[in-house]
Amino acid sequence: MTMMTTLRRAATLGAVALATVGLAGEAWAQKTRLTVYTAIENEQLEPFKKAFEADNPNIEIAWVRDSTGVMTAKLIAEKDNPRADVVWGLAASSLGQMASMGMIEPYTPAGSQRLKPIFKSGKNPETWVGMDAFLAVVCFNTAEADKNKKPKPASWADLVKPEYKDSIVMPNPASSGTGYLTVAGWLTIMGEEAGWKFMDALHQNVSQYLHSGSAPCVQAAKGERLIGIGFDMRGASEKTKGAPIDLIVPKEGLGWEMEATAIVKGTKNLDAAKKLADWSASRKANELYGKYYAIVADPEVKSMPANYPADGERLMAKVDVDWMAKNRDRILAEWTKRYDGKSAPKAR
Repeated sequence: MTMMTTLRRAATLGAVALATVGLAGEAWAQKTRLTVYTAIENEQLEPFKKAFEADNPNIEIAWVRDSTGVMTAKLIAEKDNPRADVVWGLAASSLGQMASMGMIEPYTPAGSQRLKPIFKSGKNPETWVGMDAFLAVVCFNTAEADKNKKPKPASWADLVKPEYKDSIVMPNPASSGTGYLTVAGWLTIMGEEAGWKFMDALHQNVSQYLHSGSAPCVQAAKGERLIGIGFDMRGASEKTKGAPIDLIVPKEGLGWEMEATAIVKGTKNLDAAKKLADWSASRKANELYGKYYAIVADPEVKSMPANYPADGERLMAKVDVDWMAKNRDRILAEWTKRYDGKSAPKAR
């Protein structure tokens, strides 16, 4: 091989290498970074991100996560200068409230027609599409009950009995989606007047209102409290880990909410946001939701985690998500005025 041939080959290889680097750099430069606001549980963040990005390698998710109440307040505070592209995993009532304020980009995700009707906004185009539903249940520590000779409750009405004084924790509805669905459920099931009267009586037995939907069942599982009113799946998870708790589905019915997905109006990454909305309504996404929730939007995805209460879905109250959204501020203001004195200090 002559020196000239060697030089030509080296030049050719160098050009190919530069072109390859250039293409890789271009592909990297074209990767879209989506800012996604959420209230899903911390342990779900990485699995959700990995599953979506595996199917959409040109899109990267940057999570911003907090509890439902905090995340809803943050989104509304940013109304005139939105920082989120998509909301993936926030209470449908929060998204309904945002839609009424003109904060949502209407979009009907591909394939969403096959989802359960209750898991859609009902608008055309849709303003949000649901993912999974979560319920308020009673986590009851049987070991503590045996030790202190406390009866097992069967209904919400039982929880106001004097033997449960200072024995109950529940989520603060102003900071927790589970807390708000619990309160909205009581007002739906009992009617407003009777619902507030019930909460006045329950307040006498509540030791503290916590700023998390999971914490009440965790405290009950540890024996720190006899009763935690909280998030259904957390209760099932704690029982599966061996905690001495029973999950009680009160016979009057259960408040519930659903997590949902929506595109934030004003996003500069609309095409990528639509891809995430499409993926969030897919069978694959619903199978992922089914690893964490018993009740999901896709009717073909069946999920019954260990120790989940069998009557959960059957006893879901006839809750109107739009009513929950429209009355949220009024209900939370009344709740705060009456009961906030027993709220746990907020972490700084």
